[in-house]
Amino acid sequence: MTDKTFALEPIEKASVDELRALQLQRLKWSLAHAYANSPVYKAKFDAAGVHPDDLKQLSDLAKFPFTTKKDLRDSYPFGMFAVPRDQLARIHASSGTTGKPTVVGYTLKDIDTWAGVVARSIRASGARPGDLVHISYGYGLFTGGLGAHYGAEKLGLTVVPFGGGQTERQIQLIQDFRPDIIMVTPSYMLAIADEVERMGLDPKALSLRLGIFGAEPWTNEMRTAIEARMNIDAVDIYGLSEVMGPGVANECVETKDGPTIWEDHFYPEIIDPDTGEPVPDGQEGELVFTSLTKEALPIIRYRTRDLTRLLPGTARTMRRMQKITGRSDDMMIIRGVNVFPTQIEELLLKRPELSPHYQCVLTREGPMDNLKVAVECAPGVDPEGIQARAAAKLLQHEIKVYVGSSVEVELKGEGGIERSVGKARRVVDLRPK
Repeated sequence: MTDKTFALEPIEKASVDELRALQLQRLKWSLAHAYANSPVYKAKFDAAGVHPDDLKQLSDLAKFPFTTKKDLRDSYPFGMFAVPRDQLARIHASSGTTGKPTVVGYTLKDIDTWAGVVARSIRASGARPGDLVHISYGYGLFTGGLGAHYGAEKLGLTVVPFGGGQTERQIQLIQDFRPDIIMVTPSYMLAIADEVERMGLDPKALSLRLGIFGAEPWTNEMRTAIEARMNIDAVDIYGLSEVMGPGVANECVETKDGPTIWEDHFYPEIIDPDTGEPVPDGQEGELVFTSLTKEALPIIRYRTRDLTRLLPGTARTMRRMQKITGRSDDMMIIRGVNVFPTQIEELLLKRPELSPHYQCVLTREGPMDNLKVAVECAPGVDPEGIQARAAAKLLQHEIKVYVGSSVEVELKGEGGIERSVGKARRVVDLRPK
């Protein structure tokens, strides 16, 4: 391997005009491909009274309808795809534990594109020729592990495909194999650091030089804490399965000023989450993505629900996005797991001892977010009784199994949860702002 492998691609340093011209060309293709080959998109475009030929300039994209997670769920499993099923090289999916998952697919070319943007992301993070990468993202239907894996291999690095869990074993292999890079959620990195210290070791003494962290929002304060504790550079990788997976955007290690969006493959917009109207660069709103090169599942104006703003490029020509720390809907991300109040509601409604009056209470201890589910017992059921406590324990277990997050369940008597006129206040966020 030579340092030439690590040279910037021409598009990363192209002029803004060259980049916009490429985006327009690819956007026209993506709209036409979606319209011609995805019945869902044809119906959506027709209903909105737009046609791919209506796109003359990039701003015309605002004429086209949004795509939401509901569209993917309603077309489960393969209804939105724009290629026949036998042309798919791989399928990924969300957990979908209490409802239909969102299913995404990739052609071989899509896989190569994905590996390419992840390789670019790892290089931007500060990887060097010959580096060893320890991957602690989950493997399987979740896009994190395999996305990171293929990207690291494409860059020519050595990969340790460990996956999640078995913290002591992870630390043993990190000590033995001496990796340079770890790819993991920031909250699990902290769990690893905790265990290292519990074992009487110094996290700074590990071989790690670089941490590439994603799959959950994390603050610059957490970055500072991790870097000081681990003596590493900590950079942010961003992605979501509906758009591609990890590698949609990534911070550059030399600036650490928000993820650079790989705009030659993903066209970003920021919209007002209430009106749906585009807002200018620099103004905060909801992030929307349109894929420019995807074959199996072209995605047009996908509402990510992530709140951020678009910023000018610094280390690269392409625009950056401000670090994401919030969302425009009620989804909670607890230690890398997406949790919806409706998922919890569906489980607690199966327990006759519990009422449908509940709240999700978010708190933070140090850098870690915690979720407590406060729920009223059914009328006549004593919150201190054996029956209620057994139901709470079962609910706690089912949330862990089916949603994937550990929670505390607090039982309350009748009237213990506030009532509201109109929309119920399902999420109470007590975390410091």
